[in-house]
Amino acid sequence: MFDDDFLDDDERSMEELLARYEEVKEGAAVNIMEEDDFERIIEYYFQNNNEEQALLACDIARTYYPFSGNVLLLKAEILTQAQKYGQALKALDEMEQYDNNNLDATLLRSDILLGQFKYDQAAVLLEQKSKEFEGKEKIEVLLELSDVYDECEEFDAVFDTLKRVVKIDRRNEEALQKICFWAEFTERLEESVAMHTEITEMDPYNALAWFNLGAAYQGLKLYERAIDAYEYCVVIDDKFEFAYRNMADAYMRLKWYEKALEALERHLEIAKPEDVIFEAMGYCWERQKDYKRARDYYRQASQLSPQDDGIFYKIGETYSRERQWEKAVKAYSVALHLDKDNAAYCMAIGNCLMEMDVKSEALVCYLNAVRLKPGNKTTWVALIRGLIMAKYYDEALTQLEVAREHCGDKADFRYFQSAILLEQGKAKEAMLQLERALKMSPGKLKLFTELNPEYMLRSSITDLIGKYKKITTKEQKAKRKEQ
Repeated sequence: MFDDDFLDDDERSMEELLARYEEVKEGAAVNIMEEDDFERIIEYYFQNNNEEQALLACDIARTYYPFSGNVLLLKAEILTQAQKYGQALKALDEMEQYDNNNLDATLLRSDILLGQFKYDQAAVLLEQKSKEFEGKEKIEVLLELSDVYDECEEFDAVFDTLKRVVKIDRRNEEALQKICFWAEFTERLEESVAMHTEITEMDPYNALAWFNLGAAYQGLKLYERAIDAYEYCVVIDDKFEFAYRNMADAYMRLKWYEKALEALERHLEIAKPEDVIFEAMGYCWERQKDYKRARDYYRQASQLSPQDDGIFYKIGETYSRERQWEKAVKAYSVALHLDKDNAAYCMAIGNCLMEMDVKSEALVCYLNAVRLKPGNKTTWVALIRGLIMAKYYDEALTQLEVAREHCGDKADFRYFQSAILLEQGKAKEAMLQLERALKMSPGKLKLFTELNPEYMLRSSITDLIGKYKKITTKEQKAKRKEQ
């Protein structure tokens, strides 16, 4: 209602108009001011945060134009802005005596009800009024209604209302943009597919509808269909950046990394550089085992987002895969500096130090990880394994008991206990622990054998493992028969 771009048809400056208004106020004016001029005065005071003068101008204008709906509407807007909702509603009630089907009045009344937290009343009002308007005005009411349902947390009603808008205008940008989100949020993706398929059949050059169709397919994990829809979208609008972004994600889900990179490159051509795009490109190169290129893109991402610890962790991962342990430690250390409470970063540094045979420092890192995540089995596994590798067997047994207190009795711990007892020359006890571990989880045997491959040279161990392999095979066959 309040527009900054005033049209001064009579070429009178605002100063002149204000001077004339002052004359009217003082009763010295010869000619009556026009209604439009009063409106401009009211808007001027309102925009300059002079509520008192704006309301006074409304009252003076009404003495000359008592049936002016516009002046009453302006007064209601000013009162609403001041959160004087009761007075605002009174002004609207009076205004609607002269104009009972005014869109601005309807939307303002809804805003007042929302300001009073009367969401249900606002929804009822807009539902009723939506029947009284047609075309663009009806759409305005329905869009407002969708926002009200959002406030009410009636999320399915939001989706349904936006569908009503799209049915009236299948190219309504606001409704199409919003419905894409709500289809996923309300888990009505199949309904979204059906709706947008129908739209694209009727209006095949509707880029936003194709995008929404792709997003719905993507939500349903039908990635190839999603890509097809995005392809149509970018043929119609080759600068639709979100289509390229989503397309790249779909390609990555399918592990078509070269195609994903093509889509991401196109995104870079038409949009501002973003850390998430560079990070995605780094991921694609990493999955193709081109670690150097992956790092190049991760570094570009880190330049745009220097506080993102996750990117430095990923750089460390690429160095680890190349067994460049010192460089990996540097990258992981930057990540840890940015997020000092991240146990995964502590473990990553510890793993590198173990590979570099700096066992004492590695154990400090594992202890920090355990301190940060005492209820996480992974941190205990790293610590106990490190103690075994460093030959601190008594300490490893002590930490095993503490680990059980925090995480319960796990097969991982039994395998470690068996290995420790073997190293201490307690073969009988070791075999008992190994048998218990095999009963609990035969699939985790690698935890035991990786500690010392020579364990497999002992016939007692290979016989026990063979026995449980047979049992596991029989159980799997029995399950297949039941199915």
